[in-house]
Amino acid sequence: MDFEQADALNQAIRLLSLRHRARAAALLAPLGLHPGQEALLLELARTGPMIQAQLSEALGCEPPSVTLMTRKLEASGHIRRQPAPSDKRASIVELTDSGKALTKELRRLWRALAEETVTGIPAETLAELPGILKTMTGNVDTRRPRHPHDGRDGE
Repeated sequence: MDFEQADALNQAIRLLSLRHRARAAALLAPLGLHPGQEALLLELARTGPMIQAQLSEALGCEPPSVTLMTRKLEASGHIRRQPAPSDKRASIVELTDSGKALTKELRRLWRALAEETVTGIPAETLAELPGILKTMTGNVDTRRPRHPHDGRDGE
């Protein structure tokens, strides 16, 4: 890949990420949520109660970020945390009735954001897009070992 192609790709990914997050923030603000909190609530709706460390892994977030999110969501009444029976240092996180009701609205907003984001993309491309994006995310996952650099700088 030459520099111009690499630059165009990296810029497109950067701008999509920034604009998607900003649009998500605008949709979440009326619900009193910040980006990232919706992912935590939706994960709990999908999986049921889980240990905070497992939630951190599932979300791909650092544990301190999940701790901060859970504190805020607990203060707003959307989740509750309790000590894990097997390990009193670990916390089990679960949705409250308020959190369960909120996830219904989050699903609607998340679907609307996805539809808005992919407007104009052909159906056959859209069908492949989640797999492509998952591969790209795995390629830049900082939690996995790096491939040895082949020494070329692309010039």
